[in-house]
Amino acid sequence: MVSDQKLAIDNATQLSDPEDATKSSDRVTGFEDPDAGLSDEERAQIDRKLLWKLDLRLLPWLSLLYLVSFLDRTNIGNAKIVGLKKDLNMTSNQFNATLTIFFVSYSVFEPLTNVLLKRLRPSVFIPIIIICWGICMTLMGIVKNYSGLMAVRWFLGLSEAGLFPGVGYFLSCWYKRSEFGVRMAIFFSAAALAGSFGGLLAAAIANMDGVGGKAGWSWIFILEGIATFLIGIASFWCVYDFPDQAKFLSPDDRKRVLRRLACDQQSSAEHEEFKMSYFWASVKDWKTWTGAVVYMGADGSLYAFSLFVPTIINELVSYSSIHAQLLSVPPYAVAAILTVAVGFIADRTRQRGLCNIGVSILGIIGFSMLLGCESAGGRYAGTFLGAMGIYPAIANTIAWASNNTEGVYKRGVSLGIIIGWGNLNGIVSSNIYRDQDAPRFYPGHGVVLAYLVLFLCGGSIVQYFLLRRENSKRVRGDRDQWIEGLDQNQIELLGDERPDFIYTL
Repeated sequence: MVSDQKLAIDNATQLSDPEDATKSSDRVTGFEDPDAGLSDEERAQIDRKLLWKLDLRLLPWLSLLYLVSFLDRTNIGNAKIVGLKKDLNMTSNQFNATLTIFFVSYSVFEPLTNVLLKRLRPSVFIPIIIICWGICMTLMGIVKNYSGLMAVRWFLGLSEAGLFPGVGYFLSCWYKRSEFGVRMAIFFSAAALAGSFGGLLAAAIANMDGVGGKAGWSWIFILEGIATFLIGIASFWCVYDFPDQAKFLSPDDRKRVLRRLACDQQSSAEHEEFKMSYFWASVKDWKTWTGAVVYMGADGSLYAFSLFVPTIINELVSYSSIHAQLLSVPPYAVAAILTVAVGFIADRTRQRGLCNIGVSILGIIGFSMLLGCESAGGRYAGTFLGAMGIYPAIANTIAWASNNTEGVYKRGVSLGIIIGWGNLNGIVSSNIYRDQDAPRFYPGHGVVLAYLVLFLCGGSIVQYFLLRRENSKRVRGDRDQWIEGLDQNQIELLGDERPDFIYTL
């Protein structure tokens, strides 16, 4: 059994080389092989073309959707510095409450959304929620007071709750573990681009102040809301279903996708029906909760940064609000590049924990500079390192959790819990940057620094060593008793609890 376990490690650590799939394909039973009789070279060529087709069909549109999602939830930070608070007669605490209420509904409903995604199909569920939040965004542009803004922000959080965990789960059902991280990083880099693009867009739209009798901040919400609504309509044709139902694939290509997932020991290739046992399996899995702690550190920091970076930069020196919007662009652009680079490195090395630890150190240095540097230039440099330490960890943590959770529904529930708990920390993040703490914002920077040190870095270290210890036990055969007396089908149903399932570190 020890030698079998070593073979499992070799299989689990294969890189995303199409030839790897061809070499392992003959070990998979129960899945029709449309390429039977072809040489390894011919199989590899077909696999490369298939992967390219998946990337072109899935990633661009889904990335656009997340760009729009992140833009719509954070543009309130841009609106703040062009008169939102003043026009609606809001105090600093009331403004922070409008940020907080979004995260309440967003977090509460996230764990449920992946089950709905599976039941309703992505091509129906995702366009519907986009249309709903597009309407909410447009209504934010016509609110007259604090109460109206609070109500719309609640429904915005409810509408957006299904996208990020849904797409993370959806993509994990298409790609092998060694391919998923960089795709998730490309998808999430849209969040960093949203911060960059959002600053430019807000700077341009703010010049419409007075047009139609509406303030510039109002036009930010109205125009972006209408754009979101139209993108939601288009999504009925641009969002696809799971591999066994995707209409853009030929019947043979569907078989190839399912077979390559089976080669990767993924039950995403199976037609799994929902059972409450999958929910409880996720709740009882320690990896769900360590993953939630790690994601908490990344997500709590993310929302604090993205919601308040225009305000932080605006307070560095006496910049105009337009200049502050523009200066917020470069840190996001650098973060987007590093997010994709880390995704690629983590896929190739399968060392997601070490990648998390590495980028978290960048973030810790960045927020230490924001706390300690006296010069505006030094603190502005800190925003670069802060962004570089936060954004790559989000996508990498989701990929890490997905790689180590097997079973279609169990993975969906686990990602919902992990992401929901992480987003719940937006309640904290939206209340730590207060006007009375300007221009240094010591409490806000200190809380983000604590999130990075304790939860992102510390949590990643703990999970890394726990996974390493569990892999060692499986290689030694200490878990072999789990499958005694079980047939092959029963063993497959164990998912990531199978003794031959080796975790990604």
